[in-house]
Amino acid sequence: MPSEKHLLPLPTGLNPMVNEATNQLIQQSAKKGITVVITDGFRSAEDQDQLYQKGRTTAGTIVTNARGGESYHNYGLAVDFALKTSSGNVIWDRNYDGNQNGIPDWNEVVAIAKNLGFQWGGDWAQFKDYPHLQMDFDLTLADLQNGKRPPETSLK
Repeated sequence: MPSEKHLLPLPTGLNPMVNEATNQLIQQSAKKGITVVITDGFRSAEDQDQLYQKGRTTAGTIVTNARGGESYHNYGLAVDFALKTSSGNVIWDRNYDGNQNGIPDWNEVVAIAKNLGFQWGGDWAQFKDYPHLQMDFDLTLADLQNGKRPPETSLK
C-alpha cells in the first residue's frame, strides 16, 4: 500500500504563483493605460461565511453562493478586481474605456488575465462573477477541501 501523502495546511495568503500572475496582470494592464485594483484576494473561511450571509441574514445583496471552504479565495487561488478611473474612482463598469482605444478596459484586463493562466468568473454558465479571476491548477474544490494543494513555485 503506497504511503499516504502529507497534506498541506490551509493557506493564509495568496498562492505565490497566483500572486505573481496578479502582479503581472496589474503591470501589463498599466502598459495599456488601465489601472487595475485588486479588491479581494485570499479570504479566510470565516470571512467567506460573513460574505455568504450578505443578502441572506445581513443587509445587502447576495454576492456569493459559496460558504467558507467553498471558494477558491479560501485557498489563495482567486482574486477579484475593479478598475480605477483617471479621477481616482474605483469602478466595476464593464463598458468603461478609459484608455479610449475602442475596447472596454474590462475586456482588455480579462484577455490579459486569461493569457496569464487565470480563469474568469464571467465565463461561468451560472452566477456569473465578472470581477473574479482564479487559477485552479486542475484541482476541484473537493480536492482542496480534502487537503490537496497546488504548486507554490514561481511562474517562468
